[in-house]
Amino acid sequence: MVLEGTVLDVRRLRLLRELKIRGTIAEVAAALNFSPSSVSQQLSVLEQETGVELLRKVGRRVQLTPQAEILVGHTDALLDTLERAEADLGASLTTVSGTIRVAVFQSAALALMPAALSAMRRDHPDVRVEMVQHEPETALAETWARDFDVVVAEQYPAHAAPRHPGLDRRQLATDPIRLACPPVANEIHPVLRIEDAADLPWVMEPHGAASRHFAEQLCRRAGFEPDVRYQTADLQAQIRLIESGNAVALIPDLQWAGEPASCRLVDLPDLPRRTIFTSARESGVTRPAIVAFRAALEAAAA
Repeated sequence: MVLEGTVLDVRRLRLLRELKIRGTIAEVAAALNFSPSSVSQQLSVLEQETGVELLRKVGRRVQLTPQAEILVGHTDALLDTLERAEADLGASLTTVSGTIRVAVFQSAALALMPAALSAMRRDHPDVRVEMVQHEPETALAETWARDFDVVVAEQYPAHAAPRHPGLDRRQLATDPIRLACPPVANEIHPVLRIEDAADLPWVMEPHGAASRHFAEQLCRRAGFEPDVRYQTADLQAQIRLIESGNAVALIPDLQWAGEPASCRLVDLPDLPRRTIFTSARESGVTRPAIVAFRAALEAAAA
């Protein structure tokens, strides 16, 4: 039981929640820029304050007790309440200010972020936007975990992006996906449809990426297994390989950022499109800085 007169420290409760999310004290320490010994010490103090066992050793790891799980549930609700309070406080002011942390995937960073950041600097100069390039699935999880405030993510046809409790989802745009082939001067042989690329070398993102799964499935439905000779998550590197005649790939139109494509593009069966969307915690969506940034992104996407 909680010791009489003790008020539980929100910072220590958050450390317990982080341990639930990240799994090890070392990962909690790395995420929050603490030393592992400092995290362990603060969790020990929390155990003393509550008067109950919160952590048990299981091999080299620690496991949360049922009582710790109860505290984590209440901590989630408490952090949501504090975030709503911050949003309401910000909405009561006449100026929009503060810092927002944004996670974004590569082609959106190239095509959408410059215009959105320029609009924020012009219209809301007191808002500081910090951006990190991240794979969408990881970024969604880390936004739920409170590492980021907003994530710009993508969803490929027949490949649903992960859902996390307490995250909303707002569509920014849909983006056609096409087969990108070398310019005529560098092509190995003419490609008029995806089946014509069955014997060509391909470049794709590494295994585990939604785009890789989509591309492999599309090739298999066309009747062949793609010869994936090159793997890179950098779409600009993919395009260089295509331009030089060394590969073909599936490239979303957003990658060209409104400029003429440097590769020859071939339409795919059923004209597939990926969905680009933003997500934020429902407890913080009314925060003025987040509202303003999402509006700037939507204007850039339009």
